[in-house]
Amino acid sequence: MITRIARGSEDRLLLARVWDKYEQTRRKNIPAVTVFLSPRERQLAQALLNAAGVRSGYVFDGGYEAAERAVLIFLPDWAEAPTGEELVFLRAAFHGEETPTHRDLLGSLMGLGVTRERVGDILVSPHSADIAAAPSLRDFFLREWEQAGRVRLTVTEISRESLCIPPAQVKTIRDTVSSLRLDAVAASAFSISRGRAAELIAAGRVSLDHAPCLKGDRSVEEGAVLTVRGLGKAKLTAVGGLTKKGRTGITIERYI
Repeated sequence: MITRIARGSEDRLLLARVWDKYEQTRRKNIPAVTVFLSPRERQLAQALLNAAGVRSGYVFDGGYEAAERAVLIFLPDWAEAPTGEELVFLRAAFHGEETPTHRDLLGSLMGLGVTRERVGDILVSPHSADIAAAPSLRDFFLREWEQAGRVRLTVTEISRESLCIPPAQVKTIRDTVSSLRLDAVAASAFSISRGRAAELIAAGRVSLDHAPCLKGDRSVEEGAVLTVRGLGKAKLTAVGGLTKKGRTGITIERYI
């Protein structure tokens, strides 16, 4: 089952760990929580559970509804919902004229030896950044996370309800394409030539719905998310009708 779903050794290792958490809950009848999963890893985990016929008794949780990174919580028979203790939430406040970027904040965490899978989304606001993390990191962050780049941080624990979720910044693109092929849609989304889009796809730098895609002729459906390494992320939000010249109207939201 795992071999059929996985696309490589890393996928197999991930799915084996997810299945081990599921089995832990089933054997011991206690909650079990995975590390934070990326959108693609969540898709793989969901595919595994679907293939195994597991339809209930688990929930993905990243701290808020639209979270990209989330843990997978397996629930024992006696629990109807998570306890709320599976995650902790922290706020790193900063002052002065400089605002650390997402890269600065993530880099500071990595510099402390924290692996990416132990931390959820990093929500950057004008004067602070909020994160979800594994509970075992609470005291470490409060004690050690003091700086991001040249910016000093003051870290405190907050409640889930206090998370400050900044609105997504997007640029709306309305265009027409000759077809809904990946290379055509990617070219429109990232303002590059179709030839350049094809090169990036062939080089393995393009993901469709969080999974790497090497086929430029792959059809892109409404709602699909495109990611190009080095260029960012975009979503095909609407597919319209054909123009008089036989081109398809599309609307894309590109995250900026």
